[in-house]
Amino acid sequence: MRAAIVVPMLLAVAAAAGCGGKPEEPGEVREFVYVSGAEPETLDPARMTGLLEGRLANGLFEGLTTYDPATLAPLPGVAEKWDVSPEGLTYTFHLREAQWSNGDPITSGDFAYSWRRVLDPKTAASYAYLMYCIRGAEAFNEGRERDFRTVGIEVADDRTFRVHLARVTPYFLELTAFSTFMPVHRKTVEKFSPKWTAPENFVGNGPFVLKEWRINSRIVMDRNPKYWDAANVVSDRIVALPIESASTAFNAYEEGRADLITTVPLPQVVHLQRRPDFHNSDYLGTYYFTFNVTRPPFDDVRVRRAFNCAADKQRLVRYILRGGQKAADTFVPPGIPGYPAVKGPRFDPHLAAELLAKAGYPAGKGFPKVELLYNSSESHKHIAEVLQDMWKENLGVSIELVNLEWKTYLDALRRKDYQLARAGWIGDYVDPNTFLDLFVTGGGNNRTGWGNTQYDSLIRAAGREPDPARRMAVFTRAEAILIDEMPVMPLYFYRVHNMYRKGVVGVYPNIRNLILLKHLGKAKQ
Repeated sequence: MRAAIVVPMLLAVAAAAGCGGKPEEPGEVREFVYVSGAEPETLDPARMTGLLEGRLANGLFEGLTTYDPATLAPLPGVAEKWDVSPEGLTYTFHLREAQWSNGDPITSGDFAYSWRRVLDPKTAASYAYLMYCIRGAEAFNEGRERDFRTVGIEVADDRTFRVHLARVTPYFLELTAFSTFMPVHRKTVEKFSPKWTAPENFVGNGPFVLKEWRINSRIVMDRNPKYWDAANVVSDRIVALPIESASTAFNAYEEGRADLITTVPLPQVVHLQRRPDFHNSDYLGTYYFTFNVTRPPFDDVRVRRAFNCAADKQRLVRYILRGGQKAADTFVPPGIPGYPAVKGPRFDPHLAAELLAKAGYPAGKGFPKVELLYNSSESHKHIAEVLQDMWKENLGVSIELVNLEWKTYLDALRRKDYQLARAGWIGDYVDPNTFLDLFVTGGGNNRTGWGNTQYDSLIRAAGREPDPARRMAVFTRAEAILIDEMPVMPLYFYRVHNMYRKGVVGVYPNIRNLILLKHLGKAKQ
């Protein structure tokens, strides 16, 4: 999932569960405030791609499954149980008696409608490809098949939902907890679109309901009394503050106006690491620069390789970031069980200069004007400035930096209206596929314009490979192609930088920094 800022579930532990239910005193509202990052692009699960939007979605909606907040293992959500066929291709979900926030029953038909909406080419859902593991989904989404009955989505009855897969998908139960697979209320969507997510129209099925959305100010979510597990929702109210500036967010935390922040100001990270309210752990995410390979000068692979070899990533993480990040020479981060590391090119300014000269720009002479886009953040700006200096020193080229707010930045990438841009990707599930299927030719989140038929074939082959070790080996071959042709330039692997005080519950050091709003709150004093 796309990360907006430099950072991007078991049942609640006993302490968290003890905070559920009614407020301790009549009229008291147990409120939790966190900094969400930028202003969300959308609250429509079918259209969201960002980490910050996904976190909001897990408070407003719930899929067939949800996550253990510590281990990330799939747990029952709207589906109270499920069966899997012996060959692993058919999943039968048995829905519990659950309701929408307006009291309507949640049925299998709601999931069929919502998933069809994602796959409908008219929706243009960037994440539709996540459903390609379902039989017939890819052909329907690409418009090659118009009959939805060919898609392996079956409504057996109101409370039995069956899914037929095209291939064995080890992480399918993680997908059914992901925002793209969450249900939406059909009558509300069809009556109020495109404003169905406005507070006055909103109907959801999650632990909270949307009560207020003040642009660039705050998003307020109140406990949903119709939610099937409302008694175990920790907070009565969640307030999300869309603050892009890490310094402003930190000030809000220090002043007690926010209970949780998930990024810290870059200049203060070394000092903050000594504080007991600073929580630092591994993160399944990669910070990188993306090239638009359809435009010069980055249509030349030699230029892309030169830019990569001219970037001293070890210096960046040791002396600039200083928050425990690891330099990235490849795209898939460490931490995925069974996935062997792929070797990528290292810092080599002499080779970089040689590559740029062979591309026709000796010592940077004649190099065209290039803009580097980044979304608003002091950290993004500082990192861009450091790389700008490295490229000037090692290649003799000048790069112009362009700052855009989150929505405008995403739109520029989506339209490929850029030459070079910063980006980040957080794994949507713990598998190399979540990083590598990002770059299949024409993929919904492939903003590079790059495509390679051999790469595409390997990603498909990995999807068909039943043997876990051989499957991982196929992925490594694909990543080797990606790193060789370099449509993206990995810079470093993220670390979690959360700040919260003693007494906060519901935040666990998991590899995705997944924070479920249902469990988030403050322990009773």
